[in-house]
Amino acid sequence: MVNRQSSGVTVSLRGIGTSVPQHSVDTPVSAEFAAHSLCVGNSFDRKVKALYRRSGIERRGSVLLDEDPGSELREHVFYPPAETDQDRGPSTKVRNDRFAIEAPRLARDSASHALASAGTKPDEITHLVTVCCTGFFAPGIDISLIEDLGLPATTQRLQIGFMGCHAAINGLRAAEGLVAANPNAKVLMVCVELCSLHLQYGMDADRIVSNSLFADGASAAVISAGNGRRDCGELVGTGSYLMPDSRDAMTWRVADHGFEMTLSAMVPNLIEQHLVSFLDPWLSEQGESIESIGGWAVHPGGPRIVSAVQAALGLTEQDLRIPREVLKQHGNMSSATMLFILNKFQQNSQPKPWLLMGFGPGLEIEVALVR
Repeated sequence: MVNRQSSGVTVSLRGIGTSVPQHSVDTPVSAEFAAHSLCVGNSFDRKVKALYRRSGIERRGSVLLDEDPGSELREHVFYPPAETDQDRGPSTKVRNDRFAIEAPRLARDSASHALASAGTKPDEITHLVTVCCTGFFAPGIDISLIEDLGLPATTQRLQIGFMGCHAAINGLRAAEGLVAANPNAKVLMVCVELCSLHLQYGMDADRIVSNSLFADGASAAVISAGNGRRDCGELVGTGSYLMPDSRDAMTWRVADHGFEMTLSAMVPNLIEQHLVSFLDPWLSEQGESIESIGGWAVHPGGPRIVSAVQAALGLTEQDLRIPREVLKQHGNMSSATMLFILNKFQQNSQPKPWLLMGFGPGLEIEVALVR
C-alpha cells in the first residue's frame, strides 16, 4: 500500500464507466441450452437446471448472441450440440480468436463512459492499465484502446492478466502507485471479460457451476490526483491475504478447449474461516472497522460466496443488496464486476467509506478502501 503521509498525494477515482453486450439471455433459457447442448442425453436435465436456478442470476450478456433469445437457445453456431461424451466444443484458438474481435469493442465502450463521467479528454490520459483473464492477443486491447479512443501515442501501458474476479483491485493498486509516483498522471483502467467464450461441455459439477455463473462485461475507471467535486471518492489503500492451504480451492487454467474454471465447495467455508482475522486488523490500520463501512462492494462470485461474507462479518441483507443486484442483473463478469457495484453506489449516493472485496485463485482475498 502506498504511504499517503510520505507521498502527500490524494489518489481519486474520478469517473466510472460500464458496458455489457447488446444481447442477453435469461437463466431458464441458459439452463435449457446447457442441459441439451453442452451435455449428452437427458438424464442430468434436472440437475443442470437446478444448479442454474441456484445461481442467483436472472439475465446475463454474451458477445456470442446476435439477438435476445426468446424461449429457447438450443442451436448455436459457436457451441454446436455435443454428440458424444467426449465432445468438448471449440478449441482454445477458436475461442481466443473470437475474443480478439469482440473484447476491444466492449472495452472501448466502458472506457468512453468512464472518460465522460470523469470529465477527462482522451488526450489527457498518461497511463493505461488493462485487466483481463479471458483472452490474450498482441498487439492487444491496450493498443486498440489507444487507437480507438485517440489516446496519446506516448500513453504508458500495463497489463494485469489472469488474476480473476478480484483483479480490478489489483488494477486499482497499480493505478494508485502510478499516481502516487507522478501526481500529474491520469490513469485509465479498463477491465474486460468475455467469460461466455469458455463454456465447458460435459457433466462435471464444477464445470456446470462455472457455466451457470459467468457472463460478459467491461468496466473502466479514471484515476488521478486531487479531490474535485466530480470524484467518486479517494482511494485510500489496498490489501491482500493469501489463505493457507487453499491452493486448489479456485483455479483457472488454459486447456485445449478454452480456459477451465474449478471452484471448490470449500471456498465459502474458507472465507468464513479466514476473513475476519485478516479484515479486522487491516481496517484498524486504516482507522476503520467493520461497523464503520458504509458500502460493501463484495464481488458476487456466486450467491454462496456473498452469503459466506455476510455470515463471517455479521452483515445484513441490506448491506449486500447491491452486489446481489449486480449478480442478478448481469451475472459474474469476473474482474469487470467490481466497478459495476461502485457505479451503483455512486448512482445511489451510497454512504462512504466503501470497502471493495474480491476473491481469486490462491485462494486470495483482495480489498481496497474508498473514502
